[in-house]
Amino acid sequence: MLALLTTATAGTPDWDALGQETAELLSAYIRAGGQNPPGDETASAAPLMAKLEAEGIAFELWEPVPGRGNLIARLEGGDRPPLCLLSHLDVVPAEADRWSVDPFGGLIEGGYVWGRGALDMKGMGAMELMALVQLKRSGVRLDRDVLLVAVADEEVDNAGVQQVMERWDELGCSHVLNEGGLGLRDLLFEGDNLYAISVGEKGVLWLRMTAEGQPGHGSTPRPDEAPERLLKALEALRARETELSWHPAMLELFDAVGQRRSGMERFVLTHPWWTRRLLKGTLTDNPLTHAVLIDTVHITGLEGANKPNVVPSQASALLDCRLLPGTDPQDLLDELIALVDDPQVHFEVLQAVPAQVSTWQDDPLYAALVANLQEADPTAAVGPAISPGFTDSIYLRSLGVQAYGLVPVLITSEEAATMHGDDERVSVAELTRGVRVLVGTIEDFAGAGAPGETP
Repeated sequence: MLALLTTATAGTPDWDALGQETAELLSAYIRAGGQNPPGDETASAAPLMAKLEAEGIAFELWEPVPGRGNLIARLEGGDRPPLCLLSHLDVVPAEADRWSVDPFGGLIEGGYVWGRGALDMKGMGAMELMALVQLKRSGVRLDRDVLLVAVADEEVDNAGVQQVMERWDELGCSHVLNEGGLGLRDLLFEGDNLYAISVGEKGVLWLRMTAEGQPGHGSTPRPDEAPERLLKALEALRARETELSWHPAMLELFDAVGQRRSGMERFVLTHPWWTRRLLKGTLTDNPLTHAVLIDTVHITGLEGANKPNVVPSQASALLDCRLLPGTDPQDLLDELIALVDDPQVHFEVLQAVPAQVSTWQDDPLYAALVANLQEADPTAAVGPAISPGFTDSIYLRSLGVQAYGLVPVLITSEEAATMHGDDERVSVAELTRGVRVLVGTIEDFAGAGAPGETP
């Protein structure tokens, strides 16, 4: 029987009360800041440390750089390799004048907690901590330690997780649960709920493409100017032809959706050959689904202008390239160089990390996630996915860790757009659901039976 249906000796939890407690913790967590840059993650972690201390859960702060700490808490269990509940303490900046509320006020109103980080990802951090709290309160026996790891600097340089990796032997986790997937309403069909569990993430290749040319006065256009070369290079990249690549995880996700449909929709989604042919147009018309089927080259910024009447000797564009599993960053770079075909245009690699994918078939943590999500939302489809973005999990997978990404809340596309946007928020009801799913998942994966029972 699923852990969600079990009753510990302390009695069945009051999930609504636990959800409200999670909302209040999240409110304080949002108020603690952590905007990156500059970060100040140690201050951001203060409400979490206060809650851990109040509940008697051991923790420590790894702070290789003053003010930029990584929080490590441990609920002790048995001898099996630990489970890591991962999150990050920093958040992206917010344009306060565009918000309807104070982005760092942590307002609880209208059934929502409002503020920067509510979804990305202080909400998940609060749910993970409260799951740990509930496990301790209930006295559930564990056959492995459960760790809460909240790291610095995920939003900029991923320095926090890399510092943690240097001491990974001290943690020794075999499995990690992190952000990466969400529950989404109406993604493929109106009225349907879909939970996409990230089992892998596209790789990243961040580039600065710089064109060189003769500087001069802005009053007289001349050949061989850097801005003109840059424009031609950008046009070549925009005209780039791409081929769709269907990862097995994505086809399994479509199958999970199809299992809850009927008629022709069920037939198409549960047969990969037909999925690839009949859904091609639908999926490529949606930017989110299109992005998980191709290697993307996204122009995200321009650099080099001085004054309107000065032609610079260099002009640059920033490129955010995301790579499917199997694409080597160097291969894509070689492709872009050949497309531009201009010796006066140079590429600087800012960051390059290949895609990483965890196996999910027959994995007990993945199975526990699926079971508890379906118990909490029986009508929903649940399946594996490749995330178009990347998280700290991409680094941990390189160590052989099984990492899965899911913030277990169900949101609309409008709410999803508030991540890194305006009026970010998460409902108290979904925080309640999320804590319940996390508690059940951890009990199923790491539980050794309630006190007094034989494991």
